[in-house]
Amino acid sequence: MTDLSHIRNFSIIAHIDHGKSTLADRLIHLCGGLSDREMQEQVLDSMDIERERGITIKSQTVRLDYTAKDGKTYQLNLMDTPGHVDFAYEVSRSLAACEGSLLVVDSTQGVEAQTLANVYQAIENNHEIIPVLNKADLPASEPERIQQQIEDVIGIDASGAVLVSAKTGLNCDEVLEAIVTTLPAPTGDRDAPLKALIVDSWYDPYLGVMILVRIVDGTMKRGMKVTFMNTQTEHQIDQVGCFRPKMEKLAELAPGEVGYFTAAIKSVADAAVGDTVTETKKPATTALAGFKPSTPVVWCGLFPVDAADFEDLRDALGKLHLNDASFHFEPESSAALGFGFRCGFLGLLHLEIIQERLEREYNLDLITTSPSVVYKLHMNSGDLQELHNPADMPDVTKIDFIEEPWIKATIMVPDEYLGPVLQLCTERRGEQIELTYVGARAMAVYRLPLNEIVFDFYDRLKSCSRGYASFDYEVDEYRESDLVKVSILVNAEPVDALAFIAHRGQSESRARQVCSRLKDLIPRQLFKIPIQGAIGGKVIARETISAMRKDVTAKCYGGDITRKKKLLEKQKAGKKKMRQFGKVEIPQSAFIAALKMGDD
Repeated sequence: MTDLSHIRNFSIIAHIDHGKSTLADRLIHLCGGLSDREMQEQVLDSMDIERERGITIKSQTVRLDYTAKDGKTYQLNLMDTPGHVDFAYEVSRSLAACEGSLLVVDSTQGVEAQTLANVYQAIENNHEIIPVLNKADLPASEPERIQQQIEDVIGIDASGAVLVSAKTGLNCDEVLEAIVTTLPAPTGDRDAPLKALIVDSWYDPYLGVMILVRIVDGTMKRGMKVTFMNTQTEHQIDQVGCFRPKMEKLAELAPGEVGYFTAAIKSVADAAVGDTVTETKKPATTALAGFKPSTPVVWCGLFPVDAADFEDLRDALGKLHLNDASFHFEPESSAALGFGFRCGFLGLLHLEIIQERLEREYNLDLITTSPSVVYKLHMNSGDLQELHNPADMPDVTKIDFIEEPWIKATIMVPDEYLGPVLQLCTERRGEQIELTYVGARAMAVYRLPLNEIVFDFYDRLKSCSRGYASFDYEVDEYRESDLVKVSILVNAEPVDALAFIAHRGQSESRARQVCSRLKDLIPRQLFKIPIQGAIGGKVIARETISAMRKDVTAKCYGGDITRKKKLLEKQKAGKKKMRQFGKVEIPQSAFIAALKMGDD
C-alpha cells in the first residue's frame, strides 16, 4: 500500500504534434514500465487508427514507480491526452482525475491555439502546471523566447521550465523530479465510504465492460458489491488492477489511485462516464460532481449500405458511445437511404474517426449524409424547436425566425500569412473581436457562424497559411440569421438526403456546386434528367444530364429524308412518354461522392 503523500496524478497536455506521446514514452522507459525490447514509438497510442494517423484519440493511463533523488519511491499515474480540438472532452475528463499537468510546448514553434485551450481547462481544474519545453535538441529551438511567450500569453511563471528532448531522452529525468517536487499529492480518506469517479469505460469481448476509475475516498477490493449512484445498478467486482502499461491485477485500489475494475457488466448503458461508484453495504451520501455533458456541434446521418446491418450498427454505436461519451446518436429513417442513425459529434475529425472506427472495428459499410449543425427554430406559435436534420424543416410560413450557432475562434498565425487568413474569415461572415501580436505572430479572435466552419474551413485555413496557422474554437451563442433550406430535385423528385441549410447569400453557389457534381455522378438514361436546386418553389440552380441516344436511322440508307424524320419523331414521342414514367435510381456511390461537398 502506497502512502498518499507518495502518489502523484498528472496529465500531459499540449497542442497537436508538440510531443506529448513521445514524452510519455520516455517517462515509461525511464521508470522501467517496459523493457527495451517491449518499447515502441507512441506506446500508449494503441488503436491502429492512432498509429496510422500519428495522433492521439483516446486518453490513456499508465502507473509508474519512480525512485526519486531523495531515495523515496513514488507512484506516478500518468494520463496522455489528445491535442485536437475535436477530442477536448477526452482532455477534460482526464484533467478532472488529476492534480497537476505537464504543459508541453514545442521550443521551435511556441504557444499555439490548442495549447491555450488545454491550459485554461487545467487552470479551471485548479492544477499545478509544470511547463516543459520540448525539442530542445533542434537547431531552431529558442527556449528563452518561448519562456517569455508562455508568460506573456498564458500568464504562468515559466522561469522553472524544464528543457527536454523527448526524442533523444535529454533531461527527461528532470521532468520526473519536477513532478515529485512540484505537484501536490492527492487527498482522500481510507476509512470513509468508497467514492470512485468513472473516468473512462470500454468494451472488452472477454471481460465485458471495463471501467477506469479514480478513487477519491475508501478502498476498492475484489468481491466487493458496488452501486453506481446515477443508474442505481449493483454489481460484484471480479478484479481490480492498473496499467503499467500492461494490465496488472492488484489486491485493492486505495484513495488517490487510478486503476480499472471489471464486474461482468454486460449492459453498455450501466457504466456512464462521470458516474460515482460506491459500496452497496456502506454507501457514500453524496455523489461526485462528475463531468459536464458534452454538447455535439455537428450532426450527420449514418446509414448502413446493406439494410440488414442496421442492428449491428445499433450495437456498434452503443459500444463506441461507452468508449467515447462525447458522441450522441438517435434512430432516423430516410426515403432514399432506409433506416439509420442521426449522430452528433464535436467536429469533423471526430465524425471521420468514429466512422472509420465503425468500419474497421465492426466491419460495417456506411453512408454518411452531409454534416449540419443544430438550428433553433422560433415558431409563430411561440414554440422553440431544435432542427438537427435539414429534411425535417417545417413549412416556412410557420417559422417566425431561425437562429444558428456562432463560435468564438482563436487563430494564431505568422505575420506574413495574416492577410489571406483575415480574408478567409471575412468570406465566411466572420466578425473580428481582437487582433494582437505576440512577437512575430498574430492572434486573431473572431466570431464565426459554425455552419461556415463545418465543411472545409480548417483545410482552407491550413492551405492559405502553408500549414502554420493553428485554430481553436468554442461555441459562443445563437443568433438570428437569414437561413434557407435548399432542396435538391432529381427528375423533379426531391432527394431528402441531399437537402441542406445555407445562408441566403450563399445558397445559390452551394446549390450550383451540388448540381454540377451530381451531373457527373448520375449515369445517363434514355431520357433527359434535370437536376435542380430549389428554395421552396423557386429553382435557383439547374443542370441537365443529356439523354443517351440510339441511332434509329442506321437502317436507312439513301431514300427520302421523310423516312428518317418519321423514325426520329417516333423516337421523340417514346422519350417523352419515358420521361413521364421514368424513375432515376441514384447509385450509392453517387450519394457518397455528392455528400463530400466540402472537399472542393
